[in-house]
Amino acid sequence: MKSAAPQLLPLLKQYFGFTSFRPLQEEIIRDSLAGRDVFALLPTGGGKSLCFQLPALARDGLTIVVSPLIALMKDQVDALQAGGVPATFLNSSLAAGEGRQRLRGLHNGEYRLLYAAPERLMLSGFLEDLRRWSVRLIAIDEAHCISEWGHDFRPEYRQLAQLRQNIGAHPERCRRCQSHHGRLWKNIAQLRKLAVLGPEIVAPFADAMRLINRNQAGIPFLEALQEP
Repeated sequence: MKSAAPQLLPLLKQYFGFTSFRPLQEEIIRDSLAGRDVFALLPTGGGKSLCFQLPALARDGLTIVVSPLIALMKDQVDALQAGGVPATFLNSSLAAGEGRQRLRGLHNGEYRLLYAAPERLMLSGFLEDLRRWSVRLIAIDEAHCISEWGHDFRPEYRQLAQLRQNIGAHPERCRRCQSHHGRLWKNIAQLRKLAVLGPEIVAPFADAMRLINRNQAGIPFLEALQEP
């Protein structure tokens, strides 16, 4: 692993209290900062959220985090704000006045991360706002929701491929997925079908699979994913 660039380690220490990266975090972060699409599959406790939170602090602009649950948004934003990270969420739990205040902050460029559900992001009026907010990164948190929910009661998950095109910009995309490997192929197939995942599986994905599945059963599966 390459040593962390000087501009990353101070941010890591200042906002998250760590002095070094966990396995694969730095590679994923560097790929994101280099403008590459990233699919990050890491084990529970592997530090997936940091892989899109730190890039949001390392450059200007707004990072959009597509999050499936109100409680999950609140927990992550509360933790970020406690560390001094300018983050917010928009969802139905907010009173009207609080929602308007957060929207004003977004228009004024006060936040670096915005957590929202796909249903809100795909609203036509909200897409107009996103075009004005200098979006630099779209992170799909818990990406397995695309295959598990997108075909049923949350169809907006199947529309996320349109998000980058509709906001009239070219932000990078970073997905993180936490899933048992028995369901993983379904997730990969859905991401590729919806053009949310590019034609190549990046190296951190294969490394992460080896962390989760250390036996030989995982090897043919990884090889199958790389077939043309």
